[in-house]
Amino acid sequence: MSVIAAKRWPRHNLPMARPRHRRPPPDQQAPARRVAFVIFPAVQVLDLTGPLAVFHNANRAMERLRASDHPAYRTEVIARSAGRIDSWQGLGVFADRSLAEATQPIDTLIVVGGNGTHAAAQDRALIDWLRATAPRVRRLCSVCTGAFVLAEAGLLDRRRATTHWASCASLAERYPAIAVEPDTIYIRDGNVYSSAGVTAGMDLALALVEEDFGHTCAMTAARWLVMFARRPGGQSQFSTHLAAQSAEHEPVRALQEWILDHLAADLSVAALAARSAMSPRNFARVFTRESGATPGSFVEAARIDAARRRLEETGAPIERVAHGCGFGTAEHMRRAFQRRLHVSPQDYRARFSAPPAASAGLSFRALPRDRESDAILAPD
Repeated sequence: MSVIAAKRWPRHNLPMARPRHRRPPPDQQAPARRVAFVIFPAVQVLDLTGPLAVFHNANRAMERLRASDHPAYRTEVIARSAGRIDSWQGLGVFADRSLAEATQPIDTLIVVGGNGTHAAAQDRALIDWLRATAPRVRRLCSVCTGAFVLAEAGLLDRRRATTHWASCASLAERYPAIAVEPDTIYIRDGNVYSSAGVTAGMDLALALVEEDFGHTCAMTAARWLVMFARRPGGQSQFSTHLAAQSAEHEPVRALQEWILDHLAADLSVAALAARSAMSPRNFARVFTRESGATPGSFVEAARIDAARRRLEETGAPIERVAHGCGFGTAEHMRRAFQRRLHVSPQDYRARFSAPPAASAGLSFRALPRDRESDAILAPD
């Protein structure tokens, strides 16, 4: 009779145990950061609920990543009076506390926007409260047209700021002490932050989360929300793709779409006019009237927009990016970047390209993109 010995499985074929990431002891964990949203009648509901969802998912991410036993953020909503507030969209939202009741320390104060911004900016009680509270918070933020409320309180004076693209000119005209930048998703100037329209508030909130708890936490929250941790196009809020949709004249709109798909082609005025079966002079006049930009300006903006995405999302050499986006040479692209963005392509990539998945601010190592990370990032 023969006996067959049991064969031990090779070590590398054994199921891998899930790594354990130990939480710091409770007495070593930082207290939750208190985030307060200021609302008013006719508030834009997404200006509030979008960032709220980001902070909620950051709490879930920190729990799943085993970095904390308690919420990373505690959020609350503040208004002139506590209770129901009718949003611009007609949905009722509720303020947890009135201005008078909001006496606890606030880490991050966020003023949202909406159709009621003008009336809110004339509310002296609200403006006085903001002036008194702002010096006591670590971060002061606005979402969309909430920038007008901060501006009325003088809290954006001598700072760079942004707002919804349709309101940038009005903000700059009404408050000349503010350096308004219409081409950005969000801006930080010192401890004061402002964001562009509506969903840009979520981009800002993700940036705050990354600032507090690192890229891994922000990326986890972004994946749950099915959004980019850094939106393609980087800081461009009113991209050429959106501008292309604004042309009312169908032939011009179709040409804009063709330009976006053929950036390396000959996009001179003469070539585009010939494609449109128009004289160069008439074509330039019609295109400018319909799109609000000259053909040359639109083409350059489209090429820069494409180059920015490639610089952010790929490691392609600068020369290859320049050629693929229609600049011809890296030097031509550098000049366009300096003219439009006041930064070189190399510096832009260094500033806005997505960093490696790191765990800055967290006490655990970054996880690989495998079954383990999928399990952690999966929704409940």
